[in-house]
Amino acid sequence: MSEAYKTLEQRFARLYALREAAGMLHWDSAVLMPSGGAEARSEHLAALEVTCHEMLTDPRLAELFATAADDAAELDDWQQANLREMRREWLHATAVPSRLVEAMSRATRSCEMVWREARPASDFARVKPYLADVLALVREEGQAKGDALGVAPYDALLDQYEPDGQSARIDVIFEDIAAFLPGFLQEVLDRQAQEPAPAVPAGPFPQASQIALAERLMQGVGFDFNYGRLDVSLHPFCGGVADDVRITTRYDESDFTSAIMGVLHETGHALYERGLPAAWRRQPVGEARGMGLHESQSLLIEMQACRSPEFIGHLAPIARDAFGGEGAAWSPGNLRRLYTHVEPGHIRVDADEVTYPAHVILRYRLEKALVAGDMELDDLPAAWNEGMRNLLGIQPPDDRLGCLQDIHWYDGGWGYFPTYTLGAMAAAQLFDAARRAVPGIPEALARGDFKPLLGWLRENVHGHGSRFSTDEVLEHATGKPLDPEVFKAHLRQRYLPN
Repeated sequence: MSEAYKTLEQRFARLYALREAAGMLHWDSAVLMPSGGAEARSEHLAALEVTCHEMLTDPRLAELFATAADDAAELDDWQQANLREMRREWLHATAVPSRLVEAMSRATRSCEMVWREARPASDFARVKPYLADVLALVREEGQAKGDALGVAPYDALLDQYEPDGQSARIDVIFEDIAAFLPGFLQEVLDRQAQEPAPAVPAGPFPQASQIALAERLMQGVGFDFNYGRLDVSLHPFCGGVADDVRITTRYDESDFTSAIMGVLHETGHALYERGLPAAWRRQPVGEARGMGLHESQSLLIEMQACRSPEFIGHLAPIARDAFGGEGAAWSPGNLRRLYTHVEPGHIRVDADEVTYPAHVILRYRLEKALVAGDMELDDLPAAWNEGMRNLLGIQPPDDRLGCLQDIHWYDGGWGYFPTYTLGAMAAAQLFDAARRAVPGIPEALARGDFKPLLGWLRENVHGHGSRFSTDEVLEHATGKPLDPEVFKAHLRQRYLPN
């Protein structure tokens, strides 16, 4: 093996260990940290992020990469892919000075903590100055990375989450979906109007009972609590590391469905992390292949598998017993209609499968405009409300249900949003291929058995890490790159069956 390549592997292993430590500090700040610890935590994270950035921008790396490239013939396929992904990270890092990295870390930590107070108060004016600082730094970062990578600033930001992603391609896909959704949504709403509304099981649903049910379902799907845990946070997420996965959710004692499906969604993320190639832990090639594919795994579990009629038939008696429910509201047929009920709403994380893409398309359009300087923050609340009216025919009554609802922008996650709907499309395509390859999957889901599905995902998605591009993973698994028509066909089959 090339000595230069071996040295790079050692350096990236240390780098990734520090990033894992930072990830656990992020989890702690969202779950356990008292509010008084925010300033100290900001210092800790800034120090770690600057240290990681300095490791990636060490001048000697340029020589190591050049030598390793000359010796690439000595490397196997996995090592060559790892070298490619190392270089991608290095190019991103060297485009941005340490000063900007540290400033971004401090600005996002401050902005996030203010957002946590501004959101419940529906006070965008309170957080706007902090968000303005973040946006200014995001624009600077996007420009610097865009110059280094030879792409537009927004595409440079996108590449951090969706490697090789291009907004020009996303524009075409999203315009296609945006044109499809209004007419399809109206057809679904018309069909629903002709049927009795699903009965809503009567609460309250104690949080302790919801947690017990969530943990039981997580284990059934394949989550191993020896390597992870479930907690509560303001915004549901999956974090931690592959051998210590941290899932969080939020609970509503008047409605158990949101928390349970949220947990199953995050469990899909966790299963992907646990299934990544163990031999390549703490190496770029052993990481998940972008957030589009990551979202495909969470949405495949939540939307494709766990909202299927087969799994809901399994879930219904378990949920009824968990809450001591009685009556027709707990029947599999009613729960299926409840879990597939379509209704335009304000909150993205609570949106149904049909309207969810509209939420993502709106955010994608807005963040592109903000990064490009085509829109200023003063105009964001009004532009958000107008977009909701145009896409879903509703208007948020306040900013809590509008532009304050998501953590991403306030935490520095610009260029992230399109991966949600790209992931939904990939999920439909992968689940379709899995059922064709393993016809017994629906029957297994009816028993609450995820082993056939998880086995197929381990072999065809998880085990590849970042060895291949997203389209290559999809081509290997399904026979073609991302195809929005498969997603449309799934929606038609589920919501407008013949």
